[in-house]
Amino acid sequence: MDLIDRIETETGPSPAWSVIWLHGLGADGNDFAPLVPELVRRDWPAIRFVFPHAPVQPVTINGGMRMRSWYDIVSFDLTGRADSAGVDESVARVEALVEREVERGVPASRIVLAGFSQGGAVALAAGLRREEPLAGLVALSTYLPLGV
Repeated sequence: MDLIDRIETETGPSPAWSVIWLHGLGADGNDFAPLVPELVRRDWPAIRFVFPHAPVQPVTINGGMRMRSWYDIVSFDLTGRADSAGVDESVARVEALVEREVERGVPASRIVLAGFSQGGAVALAAGLRREEPLAGLVALSTYLPLGV
């Protein structure tokens, strides 16, 4: 799978840790990139922050408007809101980013998945489906897509 477009910020040379942070519906990877200086301390090892951009696609609950979205939201009903095929596609995209970090020398045990809103739902789905655990999951203002 091709890697999705993204913004990367490193806090120092040769990062020993990675954080892959997913934005919410309608936003893009630029949404949280400015927070990096507020999230790290000078005495920490170097961290690579990866802020991917979700693909642009129609979102049913927004009248089919095309916007950045990790998956289609088909209803406001909690049990049926997420397009499961779209969640699966986004989980595969996130997994490709995790594997790229491993190839770059950052072990899974030093990779954190984070996400806000719809991005948090994908981060939870991706992290909980993995056989090899990650360093952590951060999910802000979100929900767990049912069926994960």
